[in-house]
Amino acid sequence: MEMLSQLWSLLGLLTVLQNVLPSQLLSLLHSLYQSLQDMLCPYSYFDVPEFNGYCGVHLNDLYRHVNLYLNSLVNVNVNVTATNPSSSSFTARLTLSRSNSSNRISFTVAPNHSVSDSFGGHILSWTHHVDTVQDSLDEKRSFVLKLPKRHRHALLHPYLHHLTARAEEFERVSRERRLFTNNGHASYDSGWVSVPFRHPSTFDTLALEPQLKSQLTGDLKAFANGKDFYHRVGRAWKRGYFLYGPPGSGKSSLIAAMANYLCYDVYDLELTKVSDNSELRALLIQTTNRSIVVIEDIDCSLDLTVDRQQLRLSMNTKSTRSKARVRSRQQKQEDEDCDEQNAGRVTLSGLLNFTDGLWSCCGEERIIIFTTNHRDNVDPALLRCGRMDVHVNLGNCGPHAFRAMAKNYLGLDSHPLFEAVDRCMRSGGALTPAQVGEILLRNRGDADVAMKDVVSAMQARINLDGGGGGGQDQLAELYSSCDDQTVMMRATSSPESVLVGVGGGSPENWVSSSPPGSGRKKKAAEGDQCQRMKMKFLVRLRSLTKSDSGRRGVCLTCPNS
Repeated sequence: MEMLSQLWSLLGLLTVLQNVLPSQLLSLLHSLYQSLQDMLCPYSYFDVPEFNGYCGVHLNDLYRHVNLYLNSLVNVNVNVTATNPSSSSFTARLTLSRSNSSNRISFTVAPNHSVSDSFGGHILSWTHHVDTVQDSLDEKRSFVLKLPKRHRHALLHPYLHHLTARAEEFERVSRERRLFTNNGHASYDSGWVSVPFRHPSTFDTLALEPQLKSQLTGDLKAFANGKDFYHRVGRAWKRGYFLYGPPGSGKSSLIAAMANYLCYDVYDLELTKVSDNSELRALLIQTTNRSIVVIEDIDCSLDLTVDRQQLRLSMNTKSTRSKARVRSRQQKQEDEDCDEQNAGRVTLSGLLNFTDGLWSCCGEERIIIFTTNHRDNVDPALLRCGRMDVHVNLGNCGPHAFRAMAKNYLGLDSHPLFEAVDRCMRSGGALTPAQVGEILLRNRGDADVAMKDVVSAMQARINLDGGGGGGQDQLAELYSSCDDQTVMMRATSSPESVLVGVGGGSPENWVSSSPPGSGRKKKAAEGDQCQRMKMKFLVRLRSLTKSDSGRRGVCLTCPNS
C-alpha cells in the first residue's frame, strides 16, 4: 500500500513538471532519454513508412516489398503448419483478405503485431505499426525492422536485397494474370482492355514430343533468369518465338502454356484494329514487363509484303535508259502515293520497329510471338535473328504426344492398339492434336471405342491421301513393316515436332522439322517378304477387333463391312 502511494506521488510530480516546465525543455529531456535508451539497447530499429516525403504523396515501393515479403513468409509458415502442426512456432496475428476477382487468400500482419525472421544466422523482426492521424480518419502505417546493432552494417543491405528479390518473385507467382486485347483507342489513357487469364493449358497437358517440350521449357527458364546476362551483353531483355503449323496443331495452347509456365500476362494484338504505326508504338509502350505479346496469323492480319514484292519486280525488269528515266519519275510518284497511304495504316517498317527497334526496349522481360499456318507467306524480314529467335514447327501428333493425350483423356498407360496407331502415323495417317483430342473427348467414356475411332480416322486419312483404293490392299499397306531397317526409316518420317539447334544462332537452325519419309520407296522394293508380313498383321488386327465387331457394326480388317 505504501509503494502504491509513492507511485501515485511520482506520477503527480511528473504531471506538475509537465505543466510547469517549458515544452523545449521537455523535448530535450525526451531526446536525452531516447539517446540513453538507444545506447543501452542491443538492437537497431529502421522505419519503413507507407509513403515517402513529409506530405506523404508518393507510395514507398520498399513498403510494398516488405508487405509482399511478409506475405510470402506467412504463406510458408501456414503451409508448414498445415503439413506438420508441431513443426512451426509462427504465432503472429494475421489479417486475411481476398479480392473479388481472385481465389487466392492474402495474409498480412495485423496492426501493431510482429513477425520474426532469420537471415545470416541472426534473428530479425518486423512490426506493423498503424497509428490514427489526429482529427482525421486517415491512418499512418509503417513497418519497423529490428536487428542486432552490432551487425547492422553487415546485415542491412544484403537483407534488403534478399527481401526485394523474394518479394518480386512472390508477386510474379501469386498475382492474377490478365489477358489483354487492343480496343482501337490507343491514343487515350489505355489502348488495352483485359479479362482474367485462366487458361488451363500447361506443358504437362500439351501434346508435344518430349524433346521439343524439354527444349522449350529450358529456353523459357533461361530467358526468365537471364536479367544479368542480357544487361551484361547489352541486349534488350526480350525474346521472339515464331510458331507455325497447320490449324489445330496447338499453337494457341502452347502460348497459354508458356504464359502459365512463366506467370506472364498475355497481350493479344489485333493488327486490323491498329490505324497506323504511331498507334502501334503507343500500344507497345502501354504493355507491362513480364508479358507475352501475341500476333496470331501474322500473314493474314495485314498485307505487309506487297511493297516488297513490287520492289522485287521492278528490280528484275530491264529497260533502256530513256525508259529508266520515265520509270524513275513514275516510281517517285508511286512512292509519294505510297507514303500517303502508309500514313493511315500499319506498314512492314512499323512492325519491324515494333519487334526489335528502339521502342521495343521500353520494357523488360517481354516475349513476342508470331503465329501462322503458312510459313512461306510471312516476309523473311520478320523472321531473322533478333526478331524471331526461335522457330517452332508444330505439326501432326507424334507417338509420344498421342500417348500423353491418351493418358490425359482416357487414363491409359498402355493399349493393344497403340502399335496400330504408331504404324498409321508412319504410313502418313497422322492427325493434328485437335482432331485426336476431339475423338478422345467424344469417346472418353469408353477407351476401346476411342482407340478404334482414332485408328479409323487415321485409316481414312491414308485412303484420302492415297487417292482411294481402300480395302484389303490398303489395310495391308497400312500395317506392313518389312524389316527392322524399314521400321527405322519410317520412324524418321514421323510427324513429331522436334526443335533442334544446329550450328550457329540463325533461326533457320532452330526450325523444328519433319524429315521427308522414305517408307514408300523402300516398300516398293520389299517384294514377297513384305507380302508375308502383311498377312501376319492382318491376322493380329482381326484378333484384336473380333470381340467388338458385332457391337460396332464395322470390321477394320474386312473391306466389305
